[in-house]
Amino acid sequence: MSNLKLIVLVTPDRLSQVQRLPVTPAHLAYRMGRGPHLFRTGSSVSLRGGYLVVDCLGFDGMGRTDPFCQEVVRECSARGFTGIICDFEGGRLPPLEQIVRTLGDQCQHRGWELLIPEPYGSCTPYGKVLLSSALSGGSLLQRLREGLERFGPDRVALGLERTAEDFFLPSPTGGGVALTQEELHARMERLQPSVFFSRELCARYFTYMSRDSGAHFVLFDDPDTLARKVSLAQSLGIHTVVGAWEELSDAVSLFPLRPAESGRAQTRILR
Repeated sequence: MSNLKLIVLVTPDRLSQVQRLPVTPAHLAYRMGRGPHLFRTGSSVSLRGGYLVVDCLGFDGMGRTDPFCQEVVRECSARGFTGIICDFEGGRLPPLEQIVRTLGDQCQHRGWELLIPEPYGSCTPYGKVLLSSALSGGSLLQRLREGLERFGPDRVALGLERTAEDFFLPSPTGGGVALTQEELHARMERLQPSVFFSRELCARYFTYMSRDSGAHFVLFDDPDTLARKVSLAQSLGIHTVVGAWEELSDAVSLFPLRPAESGRAQTRILR
């Protein structure tokens, strides 16, 4: 039996799609607002089990953090959540550091799991650090090895991201233009390119020339490359994978999943 644990970020309206799968749902139903306070998005789905995901998009940097952490813990206890994911983007902020530190202590005390972005990895010894699979250069293998060496084998999870980017060549910043799946498929249909696989990036790519903008390099994932990234992580002893359901839904059948724990999705429609 595989020991892979797949945690999927899912909105309430799509929760029924993962209900019978051996995955753990992470509910995209909450946000951090001013105060800070924990707010839940409006939905008729009653959440039970899985993980709570909280972002910081509505956080203004003001207010006491302890009451907010208490709100998070109460919500998890009331709904039977067994983990928390801090989806904190951007640079580190002292209040967010304190939230991670406090939630780390609370999760450790209750036997819950905390997953945190890499920049916050040093804020608590208890949280599992999410290492993103999305690279535009270097080596995914080396990146994961460095993460394991820095945080330890029990503190690393793979943040599985499905990427599609179009880079101008040369690309001095290493950043490209993000493509939707529809844009990627339309570009491939129009160009009919030769597609190659990069072992270092564990992704597919092709090149093309534009009369207006010159040389381009397109790097993208598909279900096979996502499965390869999961396999690479497992080979290094990383057995927790986190990803958005919208990005992984057509690839999950390729993953060696283990049965979900008590976080299996449960839904109840309120009348």
